[in-house]
Amino acid sequence: MAKKIKYTRPELKHQRDLLARYERYLPTLKLKQQQLQLTVREVTKKLRQADAEARRAQERFDAYRRVLADRAGLDVEAAAQPQEVRTSTTNVAGVRVPVLDEVVFATPTYSLFATPAWVDQAISDLRERNRLQARARVLREQHDRLRRELTKILQRVNLFEKVMIPRSRNNIRRIRIHLGDEMTASVCRAKIAKEKLAEAEPLAAGVPGTDEGAAAP
Repeated sequence: MAKKIKYTRPELKHQRDLLARYERYLPTLKLKQQQLQLTVREVTKKLRQADAEARRAQERFDAYRRVLADRAGLDVEAAAQPQEVRTSTTNVAGVRVPVLDEVVFATPTYSLFATPAWVDQAISDLRERNRLQARARVLREQHDRLRRELTKILQRVNLFEKVMIPRSRNNIRRIRIHLGDEMTASVCRAKIAKEKLAEAEPLAAGVPGTDEGAAAP
């Protein structure tokens, strides 16, 4: 429920100050909105590329699946799992987002003579797939955080443009009309009082007074 306004000059000043503050802050919000929209588009493009590269890496690995049974006791998928995914955070358009620094893999321990020749390439392809998937996950987290912040900024822009600024302008208009009506009424009352006073003066002048200098009977 909107706060009930007072039809006074202090309230008029307050509403004008609010309007000035809203109109000063709105361009800043819109600039951040534009920055976020541009950044979201860039991250979306990078995410699509990362997903596409991860799919191609998966397709390269799929060629080995039919011979995985002949792996001489080696778990190829386990050997290609990341040991650690290192990330840091950075500020993008005012939002803290994760950034991929490095994907660390353990040194595989298996016999080059006891394993098929394709194992090295299979592990290399799997690691590349896992590296690309890790990159895509980080980019997806970037995208999600930026989208959430963009949604908040859009809500604020709409609030200022469609609610706060129009409300303050309307309040200012209503207060000015009310104060104008009060001033007009005050002038009218003063004019009527002046006219009545002017009408009363001749009557008062025509009333006979007591002659203090007259002789007593």
